[in-house]
Amino acid sequence: PALAQLVAERAAAAGGRFSLGLSGGSLVGILARDLPPAAAAAAGPAAPARWLVAFCDERLVPPEHPESTAGAYKVS
Repeated sequence: PALAQLVAERAAAAGGRFSLGLSGGSLVGILARDLPPAAAAAAGPAAPARWLVAFCDERLVPPEHPESTAGAYKVS
C-alpha cells in the first residue's frame, strides 16, 4: 500500500501528465493489488486517465505469453 500511495501522491504533485514506468517480477502483484484503489482516489489532473504507463522490461512476446509484463498486469 505504501508504494501505491507514493505513486498516487507523485501523480497528484505532477499537476498534469504523469508518467509511470512499470517493470515485471514481484512488482506486478504488489501494484496490481494496491494501485487501483490508490489511483481511484485521484481526481482532476492526477486522474489515471491522464497517466502515461510504460512497461520498462517488456519482452517481444504476445500479451498471452508467460514472459509478457503487460500480460501479467492484465491478468492480475
